[in-house]
Amino acid sequence: MIESISHITLVTSDLSRMSAIVERVLDGREVYDSGDETFSLSRERFFVVGGQWIAVMEGESLPTRTYNHIAFKIPPEALEDYRRRIEALGLEFRESRPRVEGEGASLYFYDHDNHLFELHTGTLEERLERYRQGTKG
Repeated sequence: MIESISHITLVTSDLSRMSAIVERVLDGREVYDSGDETFSLSRERFFVVGGQWIAVMEGESLPTRTYNHIAFKIPPEALEDYRRRIEALGLEFRESRPRVEGEGASLYFYDHDNHLFELHTGTLEERLERYRQGTKG
């Protein structure tokens, strides 16, 4: 039986650049840095982001960008603060998909390795309730 998500691993061409994103944008706290030792496939760092273990491992960037993404929950009042953090690192925003009122707001951004991240203000319960109401109006 699945208990929860254990961890998320992101492969990056530059550990320091990805670490800056995890720490400065996602409020991640580094808990491990392999340095030159490799217990896994390559050098890696572990972070805790919102209670979730995020592993960042050195390797080749993703060849293309897609809509596959990781979404992190943020409070609505923090949206502009996070926008400034993303802009400060010079990261590229992706236009948000069309939304219906009551679904929450999102900021999407790409890192330098073509990973897409979303910072979202809504919850699953809110989205399901809004969809039950029907029509986009």
